[in-house]
Amino acid sequence: MTKRIINVIGGGLAGCEATYQLHKRGFAVKLYEQKPGIFSPAHTNKNLAEIVCSNSLKSRELSTASGMLKEELKLLDCLLLKIAEECSVPAGSALAVDREQFSQKVTDYISQLPDVEIIREEVTNINPSEPTIIATGPLTSGKLFEEIGKLLGSQRLYFYDASAPIIDASTIDKSKTFSSGRYGQKSDYINCPMNKDEYYNFVHELANAKRAELHDFETTNVFEGCMPVEIMASRGEDTLRFGPLRPVGLENADGKRPFAVVQLRRENTQSELYNIVGFQTNLTFGEQKRVFSLIPALANAEFVKYGVMHRNSYICAPKHLTANFALRDNPYIYFAGQISGVEGYVESITSGLVAAIDMANTLDGKPHICWPKDTMIGAITNYLITAPENNFQPMNANFGILPPLESKIKDKKERKEEYTKRGLASMQQMLKSLQK
Repeated sequence: MTKRIINVIGGGLAGCEATYQLHKRGFAVKLYEQKPGIFSPAHTNKNLAEIVCSNSLKSRELSTASGMLKEELKLLDCLLLKIAEECSVPAGSALAVDREQFSQKVTDYISQLPDVEIIREEVTNINPSEPTIIATGPLTSGKLFEEIGKLLGSQRLYFYDASAPIIDASTIDKSKTFSSGRYGQKSDYINCPMNKDEYYNFVHELANAKRAELHDFETTNVFEGCMPVEIMASRGEDTLRFGPLRPVGLENADGKRPFAVVQLRRENTQSELYNIVGFQTNLTFGEQKRVFSLIPALANAEFVKYGVMHRNSYICAPKHLTANFALRDNPYIYFAGQISGVEGYVESITSGLVAAIDMANTLDGKPHICWPKDTMIGAITNYLITAPENNFQPMNANFGILPPLESKIKDKKERKEEYTKRGLASMQQMLKSLQK
C-alpha cells in the first residue's frame, strides 16, 4: 500500500519535529529546505535545524514555564528535545546545546528515515489541495511569503530579532573573571565583573554606538523578549544593571558583590567558544569590537561571530489558525514554527509536533486533540486563537497564559511548581484517554 505523502516546507526546528511525528504515524514526507542553494540573512549552516540566535533552550526547572513545556514534550516523544539533551553543554539549569553538533545530529537522523525525502530547493508556490505544513520560520523567503500573503489575503506582520556575538575562549582574560554561581551555587558560566566607573563608561559608549542600518522598514518593531542590548542601555543607565548584567547573588573571590557582571555561556562541548549572555545586538561589527572590549575581561577578546539583527515575519494566528495550527478555511494547510506566532526554540518545536499530530488525525479520520488549557501546550495554542487580532504579538511559554490555580500559594516557586504538577497530570490523563 502506497503511503500518503505530506509536504513539509522548511527544515528548521518545527519542520524537522513535524517530519518525525508524521513518519512515526505512517506517512511519507517530502521535506523542502532551501539551503544550501539559498541562505537567509541569519543562516550559515547547510544542515537542518540550524539554531541562529542563542544556543540556550531555556530552563529545565519544573518551576519555570520552559521546564514545564519540556516535560510535556517528553510525554509526547519529542525527537528534537531528545537530541538537544544528547548535544547539551553545561549551562546550569538551562538546556544549552552545541549548535553545530545538534544541527548535524538532527540532519543525520531525519536523513535516514525511510519514506522521508529531503528536497533541497526553494518553494515559491503552495498547492492548497495538497496536505502541507508550512514551517519556513520567521525568515521565510520573499517569494514564498508573498505566496502566503495571497493565500491568507492579509498584510504581513513582523518584528525584529537579534543574536549575540560569540568569542574565542582562549582570548578571555581569566584573571579578570570568576566562576561562582549565584548565592554560592556551582556555576557553568564565566562571570566578568565591572566596577562602577567601568560600567557607566560602558553603558554610555553602548547607548551611543553606531548601529547597522535596517533597510526593509523605516521603523523598528523590536520583540521585547530579544531586546538588543544597546536599546536596553538607551532606556536608562541602570537598565542593564537590573537586567542581564545584574550582580545579585554573585560574589568575587574577596566575597564582595561586583557593581555589574557580564556572563559568558559555553557555546560548544569543547568549551572553545562562549557567547555573551543577553548581548543580542544590532551594532555594526566594528562597534561591537570596540564597545564590548570595554568589558575588562574581554579587552583582547577575538570575535568568532558578531551579533546580527534580522526581520522575523509571522502571520496573524487568531485570524487564520485553529488551535492545532491548521488554516481555518483549509484543513489541509498548517503552519508551524515562529511564522505561526509562537516565539522561542522549544515553542517552535512544540508547534511542529502539534501540527503534525493533528494533520495525521485529520487524514486518518480521527478527532482533533483538544489540548487541556492547564497544560503549557494547551495554553500556548489557546493564546494563538484568542489573542486580539489588531495587536497580535508572538508568544512564548509563560505562566501568565495558564488558568489560575484553585488554591492560593504564597511561595512563588511552590506556586509555579504547582502549575507544572497540575499541567502534567492533565496531560497524562489526556494521553490515557486517547489510548482507550
